[in-house]
Amino acid sequence: MSHNIFGLFLQAEKLENLIVPDSVQKEKFAETVKRLAALDVNDIVSDIVSWLIWTGIKICIALAIYYAGRWFIKRIVNMIDAIMTRRRTELSLHTFLLTLVRTIGYIILVVAVVSVLGINLTIFAAVLASAGLAIGMALSSTLQNFAGGVMILVLRPYTIGDYISAQGVAGTVTAIRLFTTTVQTTDKQTIYIPNNMISTSIINNHSTSVTRRCSWKVSVSYGDDYDAIRAAMSAIIMRSDKVLKEPASYVRIDSMADSAVVIEARAWVLNKDYWDVLDSVTESFYKELPAAGARFPFPQLDVHIDRGV
Repeated sequence: MSHNIFGLFLQAEKLENLIVPDSVQKEKFAETVKRLAALDVNDIVSDIVSWLIWTGIKICIALAIYYAGRWFIKRIVNMIDAIMTRRRTELSLHTFLLTLVRTIGYIILVVAVVSVLGINLTIFAAVLASAGLAIGMALSSTLQNFAGGVMILVLRPYTIGDYISAQGVAGTVTAIRLFTTTVQTTDKQTIYIPNNMISTSIINNHSTSVTRRCSWKVSVSYGDDYDAIRAAMSAIIMRSDKVLKEPASYVRIDSMADSAVVIEARAWVLNKDYWDVLDSVTESFYKELPAAGARFPFPQLDVHIDRGV
C-alpha cells in the first residue's frame, strides 16, 4: 500500500511545477496523505464492481443489438432480392441495390452499437470525416469511377449481354461493377474499362434494336460482268434462311476505285444472327463469285512508256 501511495504522490508531483520551495512541497505531500487516508476501501471496491456490472450490461446489450440488427439486415436484403427477382430487375442494378442496402444497414448498425457502448459519437464522426477526406483525396479517380458506375446503372446506356463499342473496344458486356465494366471480345479476351472513362465517352450499343444490318464490300476488276456478279451475290444472300425478306437486300456499285470496282451488298437479319450471317456469306462470296466471272484484283499501277521522247 505504501508503494501505491508513493507512486500516486510522484504522479501528482509530475503534473505540477517542481521548482517550488521545500515547505510548499511538504505541505502538498501532507495533503495528499490525508486524502489517501480518508479513502474508504469499501467504496472503491463498490464503485469498481458497479462499473464492471454496468459495462458488462452495456456489452451484452451491444451484442444483442448487433446480432438482432444483422438478422434484420439479412431479412431486408432477402426481401428486396425476392421482389427484384420477381419483377425481373436488370442484373447489374439488382446487384448494386443489394450491395447498397447491405452497406447502409451495417453502417447504421455500427453507429447504434457504438452509441450503446457509450463512445462519444462526435469524436467518432470527426475521425470518420477526417479519414474520409484523406481517403477521398487519395482515391479521387476511384470515386470518379464509382460515380460513373452509378450513372451507368441509373441511365442504363447498356446492360449485361449487350454488344457495345466504346473506348476503342468492342465486345459483349459481361458485368457492370461499381468501378469497372467488364467486356468480353469476340476472341474471348476479357477487358476491364473504368466506369469514369466509359460513362463520359461515345458508346455504340449494337443490341438495342431487334434487327441489324450486315454489309459487305467486294472489289472486282474493271471489265468483269457486273450483272452476273450482282445476281450471284443476291442469290448467295437470299439463300440464307436467316436473312429477312423485309427490308429487302441490296446489291449496288459502291464506288469505282483506282484498281477495282467496289460492289456493296446489304441485308437485314435478327440481332442474334448477325455474326453467323456475316461470316457465312463472306465465305460464300470468296468461294463462289469467281465462278460468276469475278476477279478479285490486287493493287496495281499501269506505267506507259513513250519511246518517241
